[in-house]
Amino acid sequence: MFPMCDGSEIPEGCGLIILAELKDCLDRSSGTQEIGQFQKIVGGLIEIVDQLAKEAENEKMKAIGARNLLKSVAKQREAQQQQLQALIAEKKMQLERYRIEYDALSKVEAEQNEFIDQFILQK
Repeated sequence: MFPMCDGSEIPEGCGLIILAELKDCLDRSSGTQEIGQFQKIVGGLIEIVDQLAKEAENEKMKAIGARNLLKSVAKQREAQQQQLQALIAEKKMQLERYRIEYDALSKVEAEQNEFIDQFILQK
């Protein structure tokens, strides 16, 4: 609460009312009491401006924190994507090895079946 020239008080956050009261006091200034009241009003205005500056700084820090969080999430996703791509490449290579092994084993099986067939026919 900030005192006004007429003795009443106004709540915090009412900067325009304080400015109007300040103008009114300047228009009627006629002595030390008015100067004291002027100093109180200016002090209140300074407090409001300081509070607004602190709130603006807090919001700025929140925004910076949110931006940094988004950047780190994006980097994590990119790293995860690279890991998955490497895993896919590894699995493709493994699949190709299995195909080659299967082809070789199929060939061996065919040769063994042919050998068995010839052995049976010879008896």
